[in-house]
Amino acid sequence: MSETAGPSMSGDKALSDKAARMERLRALHMKKSEASKLNHREVVEEDREAKLPKNFEEEQYWAQYALDEDKKAAQAREEGCDYNMEKLRGVSAMEADRLDRAKKRKRNPDQGFSSFEAATARQYNSLVDQMKPDMEDYEAKKEKMGEAFFPTADTMIHGTHKDSPQALERLAKATYQIAAKREKFSRRRKFDPDADIDFINERNQRFNKKLERFYGDYTKETKLNLERGTAL
Repeated sequence: MSETAGPSMSGDKALSDKAARMERLRALHMKKSEASKLNHREVVEEDREAKLPKNFEEEQYWAQYALDEDKKAAQAREEGCDYNMEKLRGVSAMEADRLDRAKKRKRNPDQGFSSFEAATARQYNSLVDQMKPDMEDYEAKKEKMGEAFFPTADTMIHGTHKDSPQALERLAKATYQIAAKREKFSRRRKFDPDADIDFINERNQRFNKKLERFYGDYTKETKLNLERGTAL
C-alpha cells in the first residue's frame, strides 16, 4: 500500500510545483506587459511636451485667468456692480501703488544706455505721457487758426501762434526739473579748488574722504588743535 502511494504523492507534488511556476510566470508576463504600456505612455507624453512651446504652461495659465476674469466681469454686470471697483476692494493701497509702478515700468522699461537717439526718444515719450492736454484750448485754437491749424507745404504759419504765459511757465518748470534730476543722477564729484590738500593721489583722496565720513566727528577737534599748534 505504501509502495503505490509513494509515486502518486511525488507526482502530485511535481504537478503542483509546475502549476505554481506557471502561475508565477504568467504574473511576470502581466507585469512586463503593464510596464511596457506605462513606459510607452510616458514616452508619448514626453514627446508631446517636448513639442509644446517653452511658455505653454504660462500661456495656459493666463488664458484660464482671462476666461475667469471674463466670467466674473459678466456676473458683476448682471448684478449691476462695477467689477474693477470690486477687485480693488481686496487690494491694499501699498499693493495698488506697487502694481501701478510695475505697469509704468513695463510700458517704458529702462534698457540702459544704448545711444543718444534712444535716450532722447525715451525722454520725449516720458514727457509726452506726463502732458495733460487742454481740449477746450485745443478747440479754441483750432477754430481761431482755421486752415492754418493743419498746415501744408503752402501754408504760412509764421506769426499765427503765440505761446501762453502758462505754457511758458510749464516749459520752464519742466526744464528745471530735468536739470535737477540730472544732477542727482551724476556720480561725478565736483572739484573744490579751495579745499585743503591732504592727499598724495586720487586713491589716497578717496581713502581720506572715507575716514572723514566715518571718524570726522571724533577727530575734528584734534585736527584743529594740530593746525593751530595748540595740541598737547
